[in-house]
Amino acid sequence: MRNSRRNGKRVAGLFSKTMGGIAESRASKLYGNRHARNNERKWSRFGRGFLWVSLFLYFCSSGPDFLWFLRGFSPSSSSSDGYSTTPISSSRHPQFQKKTTVSTSDSLVSRALVELNETRMQPVQTLSPGLWNGMKVYVYDLPSKYNTRWLSNPRCSTHLFAAEVAIHKVLLHSPVRTLDPYEADFFFVPVYVSCNFSTPNGFPAIGHARPLLSSAVDDIAKSWPFWNRSDGSDHVFVASHDYGACFHAMVGAEDVAKADGIAEFLKSSIILQTFGVKGPHPCQDSDHIQIPPYISPDYVKATLTSLPKTHKRDIWAFFRGKMEIHPKNISGRIYSKGIRTMIWKNYHHHRKFYLMREKFQGYQQEMARSVFCLCPLGWAPWSPRIVESVALGCVPVIIADGIRLPFPEAVRWSQISISVAEKDVGKLGKILERVAATNLTAIQKNLWTESNRRTLLYTDPIQPGDATWHVLDNLARKRHHRSLRRRWSNQ
Repeated sequence: MRNSRRNGKRVAGLFSKTMGGIAESRASKLYGNRHARNNERKWSRFGRGFLWVSLFLYFCSSGPDFLWFLRGFSPSSSSSDGYSTTPISSSRHPQFQKKTTVSTSDSLVSRALVELNETRMQPVQTLSPGLWNGMKVYVYDLPSKYNTRWLSNPRCSTHLFAAEVAIHKVLLHSPVRTLDPYEADFFFVPVYVSCNFSTPNGFPAIGHARPLLSSAVDDIAKSWPFWNRSDGSDHVFVASHDYGACFHAMVGAEDVAKADGIAEFLKSSIILQTFGVKGPHPCQDSDHIQIPPYISPDYVKATLTSLPKTHKRDIWAFFRGKMEIHPKNISGRIYSKGIRTMIWKNYHHHRKFYLMREKFQGYQQEMARSVFCLCPLGWAPWSPRIVESVALGCVPVIIADGIRLPFPEAVRWSQISISVAEKDVGKLGKILERVAATNLTAIQKNLWTESNRRTLLYTDPIQPGDATWHVLDNLARKRHHRSLRRRWSNQ
């Protein structure tokens, strides 16, 4: 018996069946069948326990991810290296998400029209500037033809694509900026590609974007050693227009953008882009961080401060913008996939819908007076109206299949917005009526928080939790993950 036990200790992976068999054969000779069965059960339990202990020791020796899982925290967070210990949440792990689907009838359940977490909103823990572990960003000082020369037109720093200007400006005096490129973790390349307003309709032309970026990369590679050292993988660019890193925009450009894809010289770099869709897409094949479009925080503040303290939202459903009223018009068939045309056709006479096609400088006042703000897709899925709606407390009604939204680790989009499938836009009135009768109050309560507004706006100087802060937070996470990969690859 002592020999059997000694041999059992030497075999780490001994299964319970084998242990039970040994116990049965030994015990049968000494105590008979009844005692043999008792011993069999005892040794079987011992074998199973021994197996679980062996497996536990194996996983613990395989790396930290298993320990993180047991602790109930995500692998991307650890308190020892400056990361806050963020519990596994429903937004990052959909299998743990508790949500309800609201619809007007069984016929409207075909798509998740409204998603609202039943539990109270919990604050999202992310990195704080003091815990970025000395992360440094070097900002290239490029000739003015790449950036500041374009600022002669004031629209360059205020239009919806102006994130490229705002991020550059804030980084120049941010706490993470370094003047020594040899200590930098990332290199920011300030090229303004969305500031050429030479088109007849006044929209920005970006046909020059790829040549301009290529020229900037050539200058950098010739003047500094850092691009060639990493093949540009630690270099950061901004692509704040319709199709992100593909650098195409507007009429029928998505097919062209998909065909051209991302320029070869940018494929290893990090792209900050407003474009984002769920699933694979040629325009998001590079390493990227999705960012919100630019909305002036000064304009938002001015709008909010001009409102009476007890102002009422007297507009039920609001939209102001381009809506083709003639479906035979090619723009009406292509632009917004015809969704805006359908909205106008179905609801411009509806007494609860306030739909306007003309431009109006005071449209933010109208949004601040509205309960629901329609945010249909345009040429691309994303829209500046989503940011404006959140900032002004109007519930965003997002009509853009497959859209991804910025900074989901900080903004609980399913708790503050309504998503309507493009095919269900004809039922929009019934859907909004149902929401108003059920969970509108909860959505509005979740929506109207300072943290949501701050997350989506680019403030100057940088503030904890604002849009640029979250860009740096995401870069710090990339830095951390790259460090882990290098550490494990060297072991």
